[in-house]
Amino acid sequence: MKYLSEPPASAELVIIGGGVIGAATAFFAARAGLKPLLLEARPALCTLTTPVAAGAFRLQFENLEELTLVRESAELFLNFQESTGQEEYDLRVRQQGYLWLTTDERNAQRQRELVTQLHEWGQADVELLSGDEARDRFPFVSPDVLQARWRGGDGFLDTKELTFGLAHASGADVVLDCDATGLVTSVGRLTAVETTKGTVETDAAVIAAGPLSGTTAQAAGVTLPIVTVRRQKLILPDVPEVPPGAPMTIDEDTGVHWRPALAGAWLLFTDSTTPQSPPTDAVPTDPAFAFQLLDPSSPVSVARVVPFWRDVWNRGSVHWLLQAGQYAVTPDHRPLIGSTKVAGLWVNTGYSGHGIMLGPAGSRHLVDLLTGKAGANPFALDRSFEEREPPRL
Repeated sequence: MKYLSEPPASAELVIIGGGVIGAATAFFAARAGLKPLLLEARPALCTLTTPVAAGAFRLQFENLEELTLVRESAELFLNFQESTGQEEYDLRVRQQGYLWLTTDERNAQRQRELVTQLHEWGQADVELLSGDEARDRFPFVSPDVLQARWRGGDGFLDTKELTFGLAHASGADVVLDCDATGLVTSVGRLTAVETTKGTVETDAAVIAAGPLSGTTAQAAGVTLPIVTVRRQKLILPDVPEVPPGAPMTIDEDTGVHWRPALAGAWLLFTDSTTPQSPPTDAVPTDPAFAFQLLDPSSPVSVARVVPFWRDVWNRGSVHWLLQAGQYAVTPDHRPLIGSTKVAGLWVNTGYSGHGIMLGPAGSRHLVDLLTGKAGANPFALDRSFEEREPPRL
């Protein structure tokens, strides 16, 4: 990776966006023999949505296409330095598992059906646990929990180390404080990318700008089927009640989840009722989010299925802070990966909250499409979108 003060006059491949998706695209483009130029509008890479993510991965997906992607990404995570050929950045992977808890018999039935399906797809290490079995393994689980699904090989990683490791291994030229302001076309083909630091002539560009991807694509008259939705992360840096070795723990009935982090935990909630909001690089936080997750009287409190969170609330002295970012969400909650109606303009976005775990493999797929190596593409922009219930996380 080489930082430039301004972009060159021309580039073989321009990548717009310096988060995990842009860095992964640069990495796989370089492996394919291309010379990528990575443009980031902010003063540093990985400062918008990527660092707000939960920083986790799971091989418990409801569809085979995304499960296949995350399997590939997980292989990269578990062998990161060897796979990238660099030693400067370490993901610090912790395979502490994903534990999905339910107090509702209907969700318990859905758990049973999903575990059966995952086994049929070859993911035989996903387990179904009775409430008592879950409490035996994880004593913090509430007596109200009827059932759980569990995979011990799922885990956590450092999203900044992931992004910088991929960017570093790509050897890409990187220009910071460089906003892509326009996409120049001629006879339906991309010819240049206009930026705040000058125009870059190119025959190929990839929009990997997360929640700002739709706005960027509009500069070429391309409308992406995505909306942006705020997602917040509640950070409790010092909570002795949280077992450091605990898994990602999800209340499957509400979508609230938490994982150990720092000397405490990160708490998140993918609330399906959150309204859309305009894409922005300055997402506001809402203090009410903390009370919604921590106050035991809240219907979505983390104390609902894990009682020690009630003790944390009653103690009252815990410090917390909030971060906010935006999901770029598609109608079917699957990513947009592929070409647009403008020849030479490609898109790698719309991961709907799963960019960390799906993004590396999705970026490899994008580069394979760009270089003509891949054929079938279940994530094409012109696919038939069937609206699905949003995933819990």
